[in-house]
Amino acid sequence: MREPVEIQSAPAPARTSLVGRPLGEILRATAGLTEAALEEALRAQADEGGRLGEVLVGRKAVTSEDVAKALAVQLDLPYVAQVSLDAVDVELLRQVPINFAKQALILPLRLEGETVALLVADPLDTTVLDHARMLLQRNVSPQVALGAVIVDAINGVYDRAVNEAEQLVGEMEAQDLQSLAHELEEPQDLLDTDDEAPIIRLVNSLLFRAAKERASDIHIEPMERELLVRFRIDGVLEEIIKPPKRYQNSIVSRVKVMGQLNIAEKRLPQDGRIRIKLAGRDIDIRLSTIPCTFGERIVMRLLDKNTTLLDLTDIGMARETMLGMDAVIKRSHGIILVTGPTGSGKTTTLYAALSRINTPDLNILTVEDPVEYQLQGIGQMAINPKIGLTFAAGLRSFLRQDPDVIMVGEIRDRDTAEIAIQASLTGHLVFSTVHTNDAASAITRLVDMGVEPFLVASSLTAVMAQRLVRRVCRECREAYQPTAEELKEVGLTPDAVARAGNPPIYRAKGCEVCGRNGYRGRTGIYELLLVDDDIRQLALKNTDSSTIKRAGVKKGMRTLLDDGARKVLAGETTLAEVLSVTQEDI
Repeated sequence: MREPVEIQSAPAPARTSLVGRPLGEILRATAGLTEAALEEALRAQADEGGRLGEVLVGRKAVTSEDVAKALAVQLDLPYVAQVSLDAVDVELLRQVPINFAKQALILPLRLEGETVALLVADPLDTTVLDHARMLLQRNVSPQVALGAVIVDAINGVYDRAVNEAEQLVGEMEAQDLQSLAHELEEPQDLLDTDDEAPIIRLVNSLLFRAAKERASDIHIEPMERELLVRFRIDGVLEEIIKPPKRYQNSIVSRVKVMGQLNIAEKRLPQDGRIRIKLAGRDIDIRLSTIPCTFGERIVMRLLDKNTTLLDLTDIGMARETMLGMDAVIKRSHGIILVTGPTGSGKTTTLYAALSRINTPDLNILTVEDPVEYQLQGIGQMAINPKIGLTFAAGLRSFLRQDPDVIMVGEIRDRDTAEIAIQASLTGHLVFSTVHTNDAASAITRLVDMGVEPFLVASSLTAVMAQRLVRRVCRECREAYQPTAEELKEVGLTPDAVARAGNPPIYRAKGCEVCGRNGYRGRTGIYELLLVDDDIRQLALKNTDSSTIKRAGVKKGMRTLLDDGARKVLAGETTLAEVLSVTQEDI
């Protein structure tokens, strides 16, 4: 059972004395707002309009939570910091359409006599309160909460439908479901659909659960006697459910209908795209089907369009690495490569770099496969090999668009590599990715593609190799004393640990918060090779990657294993996790 609704109020005397006072005065008393910041915000409000609270939050003088609490004090209303889903009356919630509840940021909690306790983000919006009274057909008693808290609670209540997946499998037993996947159009919001067809509800529940659990991929895999559904969460596949084998065709057909694929063609691989809204979030799903021995295998990759774009400071780079990267991305020309296996966060790093240098005086263009996130103020183009629009063709056309910065999703062949190099030599800054194990190998990979060593040496500015490691769950992580052999595997010694202050080293344990796997979320480990004159000389001589790597280490380059060891000492991850992604460095 969750804790009951937590209602926080200011101390009674202070609250009583502030009831009805101006918002700025309350924020000065409760949130430490300075007189200067208040006066500046009031001037901005007079010039630009808007509410004082919004102006103060926009100027980062106070937080949204500070304003919500101040509003509650001003109007003498309760402030709700956290909502227990068990405290929400589902019958009341059913009277309010989910889209309206999320748009208006309201949530009916419970009946108190003949009045409904109503959670609101804006208690001053009388129109919303009137609509709530009309929908609920009762008077309402407002309580103030943050909009994000209300949306999370709404989604959490509707999330109970996710747990119906196993029940739906039972419902399938008594029905002929072969045609159900072809009947209805795709719903606008999967949480808002009232469709009762078990197959459709099962697929919708899987998509909702995948988004809720931060899954990057959904695998639907036909076996000889069963159908297996797995999610990839934080880079690791986890089994979710096993629907009956006889409903395999219906489930596959439903997914193919959503992706606008040919449901009659079962002999050839197909690729499609599904665009849905899920709990108010725009989800873009890349769909791939291939024929296997026991039926069609489906993989869906989920891309959340609402995901906040990360900055270089947010993706786990050490300070020295970030300073080095910050310096090279501000140059006017050259090639910067990010390297690593599929799913190692290369695109996120490139987007973070582009967003850091994105200013109105730069023309930035990207050619990607596909465009995963929309970047404001940047021209983005998706390749389409079916019509001849490849990375090389897109890059050629970009050079006629007067760009300052170009991002190429991936250098896959000699043509793309040579055009990228020519672009960098003619005064453009080029970002791209290649698939190699470490930073030094990227130099030899370009030469292997057929690019002349002198062109690689003269154009390449820096290479960033990276991996993603899972963060150890902070709720259940367990400190222990690793053996000298375990430390040695990641390049640490007991003396090195002692010099670092003998920080606790953790191992994964598992709890309810992390899904009992001991990890929650991921962070990056990085290896930045800055190409200076010495490295260029080695590239000109077509030197092997091991020699280039040793030269980089002598100049202070921190390897992936070194960065991983630092994150172990910082308590962010475990020895086992670092070893699992850096085996080639050992």
